[in-house]
Amino acid sequence: MTAVIGRAGQRAAVRPMTVTLVVVLNMLMVVLDTTIVHIAIGTLAREFHATMTDIQWVTTGYVLGLVTIIPITAWAVGRFGTKRLYLTAIILFVLGSVLCACAWDVWSLVVFRVVQGLGGGMLMPVGMTIVLRAAGEGENGRLMSMLGIPPLIGPLIGPVLGGLLIDAASWRWIFLINVPVGLVGVLLAARLLPTDPNRTRRSLDWIGLALLSCGLAVLVFGLTGGGIMFAALGGLLGAGFVVRSLTTDEPLIELRLFRRRRLAASALTLTFAAAAYFGSMVLLPLYYQMVRGEDAHTTGLLSVPQVVATGLTMQVATRLVDRVPPGRVVALGTIIAPTGVLLFAVLVSADTPYWQLMAAMSVMGVGIGMTLMPATAAGTRGLTHDEVPSASTGLMIIQQVAVALGTAVFSAGLARSVTERLPEVQDLEQAFLLPESSLTLLADAFRSTYLWVAVILAAALLPALFLPRRRIEV
Repeated sequence: MTAVIGRAGQRAAVRPMTVTLVVVLNMLMVVLDTTIVHIAIGTLAREFHATMTDIQWVTTGYVLGLVTIIPITAWAVGRFGTKRLYLTAIILFVLGSVLCACAWDVWSLVVFRVVQGLGGGMLMPVGMTIVLRAAGEGENGRLMSMLGIPPLIGPLIGPVLGGLLIDAASWRWIFLINVPVGLVGVLLAARLLPTDPNRTRRSLDWIGLALLSCGLAVLVFGLTGGGIMFAALGGLLGAGFVVRSLTTDEPLIELRLFRRRRLAASALTLTFAAAAYFGSMVLLPLYYQMVRGEDAHTTGLLSVPQVVATGLTMQVATRLVDRVPPGRVVALGTIIAPTGVLLFAVLVSADTPYWQLMAAMSVMGVGIGMTLMPATAAGTRGLTHDEVPSASTGLMIIQQVAVALGTAVFSAGLARSVTERLPEVQDLEQAFLLPESSLTLLADAFRSTYLWVAVILAAALLPALFLPRRRIEV
């Protein structure tokens, strides 16, 4: 049991499930923001007269903030404690949301999304650390399944809520909606989260921090349009960080943990799955709005079946890994998910019945629900109290770089496919104004892009086969 230290002494212990629910609320705020922004990409492109290359920076800017701040999180947890750091992260995320609502052009919005990313980058790994430390024996899977609630509720509410806000009010409200949720989150976290009884006062590896933060930022910039030179430089800085981490006594992140087969297999599985799933999230709203002419609200409603399939499956599958071999669950998920995407790619056209498209994406959702959180739960099982921050931070970095790479690849792939078929289309605003005779070619561009999504998702099967094939004993 975890304990909360009050002003007058030690309060009654707070149950791990209560702690987890507080973390879930704040994760929900981040997931809501992400899903709403994906729905709003088309609206933002038209509002700011942006090209596909420019508007994807609204997503990439957020990821840049994430990958810049995440490396320091493991050290900061030991230095300042999870509770203090968590409260700071919530406040920073809310501040970034307010600034985003005040943006006057696409590049000011990108800058403010970076600020938002700095808060979100701390929220996720610190929240996971708090939950993993709170978990008692045999509770890992159960509590991790609770962390699967935001991916269920957020994408379910976010697109619908975002569509309503955009259609009825203004795009600025998609960011202002975070303010009341964040304020409630701060109050609950301040009162209910445990204060760390013992902090690790280790020194900060400044060299490792510089190598990793700069390397990740430069790598993401290069992958999302900056060019091969920046991507190569980011890769070199990242390699330097790996060497530094393996040779210093007090590394920024304990990469030696990833020598363990279970954690390494989890990380690689998450790399491919996150790149394909989260990186492709920008595609479906654009298809419904550009090819089918739907508004933001209807687009959100059409995404509901996939979200429900993902979330419900995630709840069942993550709890299952406490009782059955996780390798079997995750491997099956990495087969089902690309099957659903491939089915969608085969079916998609300018007039495919919606029920067929929703059914295909629901199949993908079932596979993803069996992959993401179950792989994380399997990889982090059995870690000690001091190992959790490095492991959760490392997994978060890997996933966010994968998401940035996936977003860049699929955005660039869609833009290239569109211009190959319709050379007159130079930005998204033009794509929304195409005559009906061009919609078949536009749908074909989405088909070719989704085929790559299926390929990358299928690649997750290989590392998933190295996850434990027997029941894990804690």
